[in-house]
Amino acid sequence: MKTPPYLKKGDTVAIVCTASAVKGGIADGIRVLESWGLRVLVSPSVSASWNTFAGTDALRQEDLQQALDDVTVKAVFAARGGYGTVRIIDAIDFTSFAKNPKWLIGFSDITVLHSHIQRQTSVASIHGQMPKSFEKGTASSLESLRKALFGEESTIEYTSANAAHRDGEAEGVLIGGNLAILQSILGSASDPEYDDKILFIEDVGEALYNTDRMLRTLKRAGKLAKLRGLIVGGFTAIRESDPPFGQDIPQIVLEIVEEYGYPVAFDFPAGHIEDNHALVFGANTRLSVANNRIKLTYIS
Repeated sequence: MKTPPYLKKGDTVAIVCTASAVKGGIADGIRVLESWGLRVLVSPSVSASWNTFAGTDALRQEDLQQALDDVTVKAVFAARGGYGTVRIIDAIDFTSFAKNPKWLIGFSDITVLHSHIQRQTSVASIHGQMPKSFEKGTASSLESLRKALFGEESTIEYTSANAAHRDGEAEGVLIGGNLAILQSILGSASDPEYDDKILFIEDVGEALYNTDRMLRTLKRAGKLAKLRGLIVGGFTAIRESDPPFGQDIPQIVLEIVEEYGYPVAFDFPAGHIEDNHALVFGANTRLSVANNRIKLTYIS
């Protein structure tokens, strides 16, 4: 994987919106970025609206393309997620981006972009808070994003009371993102390579039965068998069915990967949660799970 240059004070970053329309503005997000010493360019899509989207497909495509091609822009933030990135991804030319990599930041629907650039350009990117979510993000999650962008060494370590973890240690390139998005891009030009990777997954608002179905779809597609490790982040606002599905998220996950021996970590502080810590996709990492103590370390 190629690592884009880390940011420094005075650098210019762009905010674009590739998916759903932004409601209420991103003033808080801009203030945070400026407090880090960055110059902020806000693209027209951030304030645009067309149906549910942040402007037409053509506008969102143009904004993203311009930000990727502009050599003065050192990082590109998605203003928010929602839905819509898949509608424009195949029209984006990543030639210039591949030659002059820059950080791309976002989560949720932005999993399309993370996965696409990993598959097509082998450039690292950051799964983390977006300007719209800065206003509710914890101080620690925002600091983790700043550290990732500025190249400051960071380790995520926590203790979880969840007894479902599967102990072990593994090393591998970190990939993943939103489970629904990963399932939706299977077989496409955006489908990342899973073998020998450490996979992170998260989701929001899904029914338990659908979570089971999506994970089984990944398994049947051969995506889970050769992982080095699995990290399960926030699964929030999960819906129950009537009658009840009968298994919770850890039970679903462990049943599906039961035959594989790699470590599995739950309750990881990333996803559709306020404490959404930054993850560098494409980076070499070491995952350690032992006695409810989970540690993710970046290694050279």
